[in-house]
Amino acid sequence: MLIEIGYDRQKAVEYAKRWALDRNPAYYDFSDLGGDCTNFISQCVYAGSGVMNFTPTFGWYYNSLNDRSPSWTGVQFFYNFMMSNDGVGPYGVSTDSYNLDYGDIIQLGNSNGTYYHTLLVCGYTPQQGILICAHTNDSYMRPLNTYYYATARYIHIAGVRKWQG
Repeated sequence: MLIEIGYDRQKAVEYAKRWALDRNPAYYDFSDLGGDCTNFISQCVYAGSGVMNFTPTFGWYYNSLNDRSPSWTGVQFFYNFMMSNDGVGPYGVSTDSYNLDYGDIIQLGNSNGTYYHTLLVCGYTPQQGILICAHTNDSYMRPLNTYYYATARYIHIAGVRKWQG
């Protein structure tokens, strides 16, 4: 039976802050293979959820460079998984920038509507607005408004499910 266990936003943000300017040796660094941003955000979400979804092809998991789901490292695949997951693991809902919480996700896109970068919300100040942590262009508590992008989408992590029994 699937049960709801919740998403630990504090753990996700703590992980992001710890590894924003470094690399966790337990995971491959994808910087030379198209970028490490979604890999890093998946690590953060996993730190806050503690549950992977090992469904072949369409799940969300990482065992190694050669044993991982497309959603662990791919911007669009990550979005597709989070927005449609009705099984084990974290799941999200679309929101706007005003309803983001710490540990939520932002994806940046170009004018053609192609999304290319994944960020984790790690803070907020009235002066700087939303603060993010990210990889590829490693960022620690960087104001979102310092990025140049044509469009953005926002994912609120609504919860986490796991099997019980």
